[in-house]
Amino acid sequence: MVNRNPPYRNLVIGLASLMLLSTSAAEVRSQAPKSQPARPPVPSAPLSSPAAAGTNAGASESKDAAEGDVIAQAGAARLAASDIRGFVAQLNAREQAAIAHDPRLLSQAVRSLLANQLVLKEALAKKWEQQPVIAAQLERIRQDAIVETYLRSVSQIPDGYPGDAEVESAYEANKTSFLVPRQFQLSQIVVLQAQDADKATEEKARKKLDEIRKSLKEPGANFASIAARSSDDPEGAAKGGDLGLLREDQIRPEIRSQIIGLAVNAVSEPVRLEDGWHVLKLVETKPAYTRPLAEVRDQLLQRLRDERQNANRRRYLGKIVDETPMIINEIALSKLIEPSQKASSK
Repeated sequence: MVNRNPPYRNLVIGLASLMLLSTSAAEVRSQAPKSQPARPPVPSAPLSSPAAAGTNAGASESKDAAEGDVIAQAGAARLAASDIRGFVAQLNAREQAAIAHDPRLLSQAVRSLLANQLVLKEALAKKWEQQPVIAAQLERIRQDAIVETYLRSVSQIPDGYPGDAEVESAYEANKTSFLVPRQFQLSQIVVLQAQDADKATEEKARKKLDEIRKSLKEPGANFASIAARSSDDPEGAAKGGDLGLLREDQIRPEIRSQIIGLAVNAVSEPVRLEDGWHVLKLVETKPAYTRPLAEVRDQLLQRLRDERQNANRRRYLGKIVDETPMIINEIALSKLIEPSQKASSK
């Protein structure tokens, strides 16, 4: 009936992607020159000796343990408070806010970081990084990290940007984007009936639906109680049919057309969907409203900072390209692509 994404699903995917590309923070500190800006924890170069790398890793871990309490450990792999703070510092503001809201996300991240350390030690012991293909991949990662962190450094914006006047102006110019649609608090009773059900199943479902409608029309009928004992949606039945507060754009058109004209606490006619029949009760309606500036200020401020930094980045790249014109042999380039296209078409 409604479309919902699991909370923080994108964040968890994002953290997983970041951690799969990471070595431990301790490995990075042992390899990165002190003068370099902070960067994602990737190998700084193809390692020349797995034995040396293992020694460095062990020395770094000992140093971490000396610098601060060990927060997590799996065998010889360990993470100090400084490692975890360094990991969190790499996340963007939205991801950090999600971790603050749900500390379990950080616990999941720490477990993955420990797992990465264990995998790293095994891979180094097998000289995995010395394979030509892997070495080339590591070098590309190193170069990408250098370019990305340098671009961030040259596109930084002042701490005081944007000012109050700029935030207020942006709010007024984008006010429609802060509009919250009308909301409906609904409850429902579901009678399952597949679209291709046989006649006997249809009759059984119709009989059950008629009994529910009859019960709802009785004096003092309690919708939640009827939903609890009669709804074919187990999860909904456990909550007395309560669906919570839904935005208008979250509700399917077939349902929306039925509830818009209902009075509060009124019950709709049965609505046929592909899974069966839905009987809705309108519990409450909240009119559309525009979120005030105080509520969206932090979000708007971050958006303006991101936009300015991206603009600075584009400006810098444009300047580099203007100063060093690019010459590309398009004919030769197209010939490089043709063989792979022919191979993929077979």
